[in-house]
Amino acid sequence: MLKSHHKIAVYMEGHIDSDYGKMGAGVVRYLTNPIVGVIDKKLAGKSLKAFMPITKDIPILGSIKEAIESGAEVLILGIAPSGGKIPKEWNPVIEDALNAGLSIVNGLHDLLMPTWGKHIQNSEKQWIWDVRVPQFVPQIATAQAAALSNKRVLFVGTDMAVGKMTAALELYSYLLRIDTNVGFVATGQIGITITGKGIPLDAFKVDHACGAVEQMVVDQKDKDIVLIEGQGSLLHPGSTATLPLMRGSCPTHLVLCLRAEKETLRSPIDIRIPDINQFIALNESLCSVFGTYPDAKVIGIAANTSMFSEEEAKNYIQQLEEKTNIPVTDPIRYGMQEIGDIISSN
Repeated sequence: MLKSHHKIAVYMEGHIDSDYGKMGAGVVRYLTNPIVGVIDKKLAGKSLKAFMPITKDIPILGSIKEAIESGAEVLILGIAPSGGKIPKEWNPVIEDALNAGLSIVNGLHDLLMPTWGKHIQNSEKQWIWDVRVPQFVPQIATAQAAALSNKRVLFVGTDMAVGKMTAALELYSYLLRIDTNVGFVATGQIGITITGKGIPLDAFKVDHACGAVEQMVVDQKDKDIVLIEGQGSLLHPGSTATLPLMRGSCPTHLVLCLRAEKETLRSPIDIRIPDINQFIALNESLCSVFGTYPDAKVIGIAANTSMFSEEEAKNYIQQLEEKTNIPVTDPIRYGMQEIGDIISSN
């Protein structure tokens, strides 16, 4: 499958600056592989730095052909449409890539291998990685994580696609830099693609989801701190991910992730986000269930302030800190150092 030396092209047609491009954004920020380019024919010829706050100079390409000419060996589907469905408009792109000998990383619920496996030219060199295929059948969870002596940090959010994975990876990177004995549990397609391991939580049967999380957390019992990538939100009517994460990991700390000044869910927009302090209390209460499980508190807030100017972002963060009495940061703008230091010392 994907190795560190493979040269990558990322398909992001029409979604470089959209929430649906979060798979691609995560890959270009955190994957250590050489990235030859991002494919979006409407923006071809420009640099990705003009659209994302990244330090890498990654060109935007116009086609699969250009990606291959630039040395691409693997195509990563960098768009996450609602429901994880592969649009039929992508079929020519997938076919061209496979026929040209590229391997493909697919993080969506719709699997490629059953339909497109016959297009693989050389099975020794070319492959399809359907990331959302569970690799094991877990036992039913029994709250084993609650007995561990380490710190377990779960990332929760006010909505989907608010930066839970980004905040977790930024914190993981910081803790590694200061020589912390830290582990990371990837629970979604982006984290698994980047780290090479983890669980596609939303691909497990409901009865198995808690057990899958528990197994991954217990497997890292030798780590002083374990970061658990969050998924979904308690607020979202289409999400069942947060409770399995809470029960499976039995967290000792929480980090709340949100999109600044968002008053409703992205979709459906008629669902309002409640008072932030009430939402914090809800997450804390559901984690502990009146002392049944470890007493996890929100020790930091990660806010996506990308829609603000620098001054507006600082003002927003200051106001949110005053309202919650909790440290607030934008992981991309300001890093996760303060929250990391709190976890390390607390």
